[in-house]
Amino acid sequence: MTLIENGGSSGSSTPPTSHVTASPHAENRKGTVGDTDRPNGHNLLVHTDNSGTIPAPPPPSIDHGKRVIPLVPSVKDYAWGIRGMDSRVARYALESHAIDDVDPDMPYAELWIGTHANGPSHLEDGRTLEEACGHELPFLFKVLSAGKALSIQAHPDKEGAEKLHLDNPQAYGDSNHKPEMAIALTPFEAMCGFRRLEEIAILLKKHTEFAACISQEAKLAVFLAKDEESQQRALRMLFESFMSCPREISEEQLQLLLLRVQAEQSNIHPHPHDEPPWERKCARAILRLAQQFPNDAGAMAPLFLNYLLMAPGESFFMAANEPHAYVAGEIIECMACSDNVVRAGLTPKYKDVDALVSMLTYSMGGPSIDAGAPLAEDPRILRYTPPVPEFEVLLLTCEPGESIHLNVHSVPAVLVILEGTGTLDDDIVCRPGKCYYHPCEAPPVSFAVPADKRGPLKVAVAHRNLHLQLPTTFSRSSAHPSLNGSLGGSRHATRPTTPYRTSPKHTIETYHVVHNHVEYLSVPPMD
Repeated sequence: MTLIENGGSSGSSTPPTSHVTASPHAENRKGTVGDTDRPNGHNLLVHTDNSGTIPAPPPPSIDHGKRVIPLVPSVKDYAWGIRGMDSRVARYALESHAIDDVDPDMPYAELWIGTHANGPSHLEDGRTLEEACGHELPFLFKVLSAGKALSIQAHPDKEGAEKLHLDNPQAYGDSNHKPEMAIALTPFEAMCGFRRLEEIAILLKKHTEFAACISQEAKLAVFLAKDEESQQRALRMLFESFMSCPREISEEQLQLLLLRVQAEQSNIHPHPHDEPPWERKCARAILRLAQQFPNDAGAMAPLFLNYLLMAPGESFFMAANEPHAYVAGEIIECMACSDNVVRAGLTPKYKDVDALVSMLTYSMGGPSIDAGAPLAEDPRILRYTPPVPEFEVLLLTCEPGESIHLNVHSVPAVLVILEGTGTLDDDIVCRPGKCYYHPCEAPPVSFAVPADKRGPLKVAVAHRNLHLQLPTTFSRSSAHPSLNGSLGGSRHATRPTTPYRTSPKHTIETYHVVHNHVEYLSVPPMD
């Protein structure tokens, strides 16, 4: 903040004043926290007291009669982002005035909408969102544009976060846990959770180069494991052995693996479709990751992590202490208000392998894929509800000639326009990338799309979880106790959320328990 004092004569009865000159926006292009001054053209006259000191002006209060208040989000440019205008993050940041122009060479990675200190959103008058609403929001809402893979990582639970923050506050800047949910905006690829031990055993036999990076004791444990406890113990031994493999060995074996897999995936291979599709997808993922991260043994991660391809509108929930790595695509992501990440591969950033090995649950199977559940008030609004209290996400789709009324039930919410154009409360023009804050005392808002528009208006809304008892996806720890572990979650093997029995073990009683505690989308009849 630059203070330019207007000197007044000592005999003047008018007290001296100071002008406050501000930057246009509180965030710079890289998303670091900048000035919190007023925008240009709004210089303030600040009267000094008799001592000559300048008292801070009282912050302007929010007009709670307003239904929504424009927000300026924070922008992050990481190496894995998508460059230039190809990035949804860049386009949204430009529209929401977070940046003045788009650098075609910059990888725009994340757009943050929330109150986290590493990237707080601001109002147009320069105040942070936390200052405006009077408290920190319990969630952080993001838009991600991933051009290449993110690191192999996990997020700590509350107890683990407190310990990491205490031991290493530079690497772990807060003490909060970070459960998170991702919703695909484009086709999206990710590695999530450990493969089942049976699959890993097959891949150990098939890919001797991978097996060469694992100790004999760990491989023996994998092949002999029977019950759940021994399987988790074997999985931990395998992961710890792989992550502690000497670099010269892992790099050499990775190069040998790449040479063989490249030959098998080329025309030299006589029958390229003889192998199961999941094995072929795994091999191609290795080639792709190795190209992005040369000599990084983390490129072999698809051999022990589930590789997922999600369609737009699908989502998954990642509980604490579960390994994952986003590979490519664009998503919206909501999480508890934290920036704690424990990394172990596919990154030049700080790696904390020991912490990651010790914190993981070593559950097997990928996360359940959720397509959202329609709100009872309006089926055009889908809710994505995780089994945690901090957040849930709503997706609104308003077709041409229609209107939608949104009532978030007296909790603060943030909104981002995803696609299309329309109006908000009849007088605010909605365009992709515009971000808004909806105060908890504000009345409901309405969206409308003129009949002559050729596409729908899509809006994402994040707020505190209002349907905690009706999650659209859940982990075993949050499932109803009557399930007796028959349905999995992030801590154990998972299955797609469905009300139908998928094996003889699912009794009629289990069906009724699931049906009574979880909402599901209706399944259209088969032709």
